[in-house]
Amino acid sequence: MKKTLLVVDDEPSIRLILEHYFTSDFDVVLKSNGLEAIQWLEKGNNADAIIADYAMPVMDGLDFIKRLRANILHHSTPLLMLSGKDETSNKIKCLKQGADDYVVKPFNPEELDLRVRKLLDKVKV
Repeated sequence: MKKTLLVVDDEPSIRLILEHYFTSDFDVVLKSNGLEAIQWLEKGNNADAIIADYAMPVMDGLDFIKRLRANILHHSTPLLMLSGKDETSNKIKCLKQGADDYVVKPFNPEELDLRVRKLLDKVKV
């Protein structure tokens, strides 16, 4: 059975690239902002890993991390943040809020895949 990967990004091109790249190994669920993703999770859906954008409308990446980590069911779900900004302060904010990793756009899909798999390996019992 495939693991579920939740992709949260307001850019349709990024969602398309990630869906195309990960769909052979994961059930990929796409959401265009943090609020949509939180609502999907709160309906009882589950993700084995999440890739989320830092800068999104409606609910940005930091608020998404806060809401995700405040939920007991999803507080330890592996979370990798994507950002177009390579600023150390953004990375630190995300990691302090509870993100597990931070990757700057443009990204190499193969590197992203390896990072997601490493995060998933860490949560295996």
